[in-house]
Amino acid sequence: MIQLPYGELAIGQKARSRGRTITETDVVNFCGLTGNWLAIHADAEYAKKSLYGQRVVQGGLVFVVANALFGFEPAVVEAFYGVDKLRFLKPTFIGDTLHAESEVIALRDKGERHGIATTRLTAVNQRDETVLSCEFSLLIRRERLPAE
Repeated sequence: MIQLPYGELAIGQKARSRGRTITETDVVNFCGLTGNWLAIHADAEYAKKSLYGQRVVQGGLVFVVANALFGFEPAVVEAFYGVDKLRFLKPTFIGDTLHAESEVIALRDKGERHGIATTRLTAVNQRDETVLSCEFSLLIRRERLPAE
């Protein structure tokens, strides 16, 4: 998502990630990790009778996969700073393949050594449907850490 030091970023810079298919294993592991065993995620028979006719992937899982698809450059990314305007626009299903898109929409100074970069982050499925949208902010170093 952000691979450059703060001073090299500009409003409008865009990136697109690789794709990743959401699997049954992902959903079950996320249920176990979070305790979110809601029937719409974990019970195939219940989900058949739901609005979508099948299990829906947890929104939290979609969010963490979408932002992680870019990876983080530890030499420039200091920390996750926050998320705003998070919306799940369409459901994600087991077997969907997502990619993420980001565009730098705001930059602001944060002390002498950092700035905050905010991107519009979207997750898009194989049907070209945007399933998630948010404003994703990172604390970015002004200078890249030296290689070790």
